[in-house]
Amino acid sequence: MKKIMAKIKNNNFWKNSFLIVFGSFLTAVSINVFMVPYKIAPGGVSGIATVIYYLSNQKLPVGTIMLILNVPLFILGFRFIGRKFILRTSVSTILLSAFIDFLEPYTNYFVDNYMVKFEPPEVPDLFLYSIFGGFLMGLGLGLVFKAGATTGGSDLAARIVNHFIINLTMGQLILIIDTAIILCATIAFNSFHLGMYAIITLYISSKVIDSVLEGVNYAKSVLIISDRADDIASRIMDVMDRGVTALKGIGMYTGKEKNVLLCVLHRGQLQQLKEMVMEIDGNSFMILTDIREVLGEGFKTYEGKK
Repeated sequence: MKKIMAKIKNNNFWKNSFLIVFGSFLTAVSINVFMVPYKIAPGGVSGIATVIYYLSNQKLPVGTIMLILNVPLFILGFRFIGRKFILRTSVSTILLSAFIDFLEPYTNYFVDNYMVKFEPPEVPDLFLYSIFGGFLMGLGLGLVFKAGATTGGSDLAARIVNHFIINLTMGQLILIIDTAIILCATIAFNSFHLGMYAIITLYISSKVIDSVLEGVNYAKSVLIISDRADDIASRIMDVMDRGVTALKGIGMYTGKEKNVLLCVLHRGQLQQLKEMVMEIDGNSFMILTDIREVLGEGFKTYEGKK
């Protein structure tokens, strides 16, 4: 048993390590290709680093600036948050900074010779870049967060501030910090357009992060109220091979007891279920809702800590 548990822990370690490395790589590519070249600063330490990079006439590397800015946050975090979390965060932050500076010559070559080549350099499609940049950044950060780490910046600063200001939630603090950084970048670059593009990038990245952490809408939950609940349940289990749970319900108008069927299924099975229920009982009542993630038999297993 000890060997099995050790193997599981070892597998989780390598899986989380891969997620941190690959997530940091994707985030670095997003920053180098879609953001820094076009002065899009969507909050966080990367946003501050982008502003400093241009104020220094592009002499200070963005990754190095990010690492320097994170040092005081590490020190405060080590004191107020905890050693284990800060150690994981420091690894992913150093990786991200190293990837940004290491990949810069290659990504600059790609931008100059491919992205700019097929469009007028003086009129880049910043809206498109903000969308793709936000998507790629959200995907990378989502993978890092999924591994139980962060890349420092706004979330680490928010955790520290939350230690002193408990009336504000983490989400509110991150929003305040990122908004302040975007505002500073807007003033520094003297462009409201760049500020608005940064907001688009920030919004998209946050939505992608949620999708990575919580799963995408790939399943449906259905509640079925019918006088022929037993027949419907039998047909669902036999024909569709899906589990059904009966919940006891009482119609408040009639006072009559009824079985309320709960069924979770893949989106592709939804039309088949509708037709099947209507065929058995045309007067049935159905409620359909989206589900972010389903864990269990017939879907996916939980792969967290054992």
